[in-house]
Amino acid sequence: MPLKSLRIRKAFTLIELLVVIAIIAILAAILFPVFAQAKEAAKKATCTSNLKQLGTAWYLYLNDNDDRMPDRRDLKTTSEGGFRPWTTWPPSDPRGGWIQEPLAPYKSKQIFTCPSTAGLWKNEQQVTQNGVNYWIWRFDQITDPVAQDNGWGKTPDQLTQDLIAAANPFIGIPDGISDVELAVDPYFPRTVPTIPVGLRGKGVHAGGRNRLFLDAHVKFLRDARTN
Repeated sequence: MPLKSLRIRKAFTLIELLVVIAIIAILAAILFPVFAQAKEAAKKATCTSNLKQLGTAWYLYLNDNDDRMPDRRDLKTTSEGGFRPWTTWPPSDPRGGWIQEPLAPYKSKQIFTCPSTAGLWKNEQQVTQNGVNYWIWRFDQITDPVAQDNGWGKTPDQLTQDLIAAANPFIGIPDGISDVELAVDPYFPRTVPTIPVGLRGKGVHAGGRNRLFLDAHVKFLRDARTN
């Protein structure tokens, strides 16, 4: 066969391969953060949906129980880990493991778990209890009689009036039930020195947290005290 009839196949040179690899690396560096942000945005949306469903379940419970909130202080002591199994912040125990039992007839277990928290603090004792990793504020003490800033067995209006009467600037003085925080995804403000160093400044969602209020509305609060 004549040499001129042979077709010569040209391969990539080493320089061309290095250029292609460099371009792929640059694209990956640009796109990976975008993908991560999109993934976290989806988790944040799921968390918002969970809290909205939790609010709906809460009011279904109220409708079936003469508008009174559950008084399950017994579950605060018998749930996984008991009451406040730590010596550092917080001085109360806002974990919500107890809530699964009274709300069981109204919602599935999936709504009690923020997908971001599940991966970040799945085994952190100050966060997760009985598979629940939302904090349920205003149900964080086990005193008898019920603490003024706790809602065990009270109506939403009673709790709101008690919080107004308590006038505690640390937890806020509400104007109505729409200002009373019921549930929130966990966060550890960097401004509280008693928080363990490994947790200080950490939050589930970047820049803030989702909050469920006593009137069942959900809002994202930006908080500079968290990373």
